[in-house]
Order: sequence, then C-alpha cells, then structure tokens
Amino acid sequence: MKLGIFGGTFDPIHNAHLFVAESARLSEGLDRVLFLPTRHQHYRAGAIADAQHRCAMILGSIATNRGFALDDSDLQPEATGYTADLLPRLRDRYPDASFTFIIGADSLVNANWVRLDEVLAGLERFVIAPRAGVPDDALARVIAALPTNLRQRVGTLNLPALPESATLIRTLLAQGRSVRYLVPEAVWQYIRSHRLYGQPEREG
Repeated sequence: MKLGIFGGTFDPIHNAHLFVAESARLSEGLDRVLFLPTRHQHYRAGAIADAQHRCAMILGSIATNRGFALDDSDLQPEATGYTADLLPRLRDRYPDASFTFIIGADSLVNANWVRLDEVLAGLERFVIAPRAGVPDDALARVIAALPTNLRQRVGTLNLPALPESATLIRTLLAQGRSVRYLVPEAVWQYIRSHRLYGQPEREG
C-alpha cells in the first residue's frame, strides 16, 4: 500500500489543503492520503483550536473522499512533533506501506528541519506543493543542499502556487468576515456552530 503523509496543524483545514492532497494522491498513485494534525509545531505558534475541534473539521472535510483518512499519531502524548520521530511509529502502524510525504514549499523553506536526511531515507517520495510567496530559487537551494542519493526522492507537484493559508482564514474570521468557500462547507458550519476563531454567536 502506498500512503501519503500530510501533516500540519490544520487550524483550520481549508480547500487548498484538500486540493494539494488530492493532487498528490493522483499524481503519485497513492492508495490513501493520511491527514496527521500535530500537537507540536516547532517553527510556528501553537494551534488556536484544540485537537478535538481540528480533528472534527478534518473528518467533516474528508468524509466524501474514500482516498483520505485521519491519523492521530502526532497527537499522542509520546509525539514530539518531529517527523523523524513520527515515521517509525507510522511504520509500526502500517507495516506493509511505503510512504510519500506531502509538504508545502513554505514549510520546507521556512522551517528549521531536524534530521531531514533521516526523514528522506525513510520515505519512498517527498513531494512539495508550490506556495505563493516562496521563490523558486529559495526552494532550489534547499533541495540542492540535500545529499545526492536522497535528492532523487524529492519532487515538486505540478500545481499553481496557492495563496490560501490557515493564517489568512483565521485573520478574516477574527475580523468578522466570511470564509465560506475558502473552507469546505462542513468546516464553515463547524466554525460557526462552535464559535471558533473569534466568530460571534450564530444567528438563526
């Protein structure tokens, strides 16, 4: 089985996340993409919504796609938030699977990755989604710095550079503005009903 590993805070999950995951699933021939919300973020501020809410929004978003699933491995008490520590636990959970890691270019370029060579050694593929605001040369420098024998496992998804981000969505919500159609309908309704991210009490 070929599994895609798509980690992040998903605070909240939005349509660009789903578009990237589906594109990777199809282009890489994956049997399933696992969404792994994290308990720790070592290069960003912590999540605003708690894990229960974030998982509920993910489940609502992926309910109609049998090629998607939620995995809570990175929410467990023993999770460190480092991918190099996560992969052995995923191998134990999915012993017959090969793994393709899916990541946004901003996360690769802006994060201080720990043991990246160890991560790549444990993967079949490491695929990068272009992101608006991340220069091509910055991404190329990161890839060029990888060991030659591991660099061949890295690829870039043939996608437009997407500007949508969870930060933008949280900012709009805090301003009392609608993010409907930036997020799946199930997420929009969940945010409203649970008054997340500064949403006022729902009317009607």
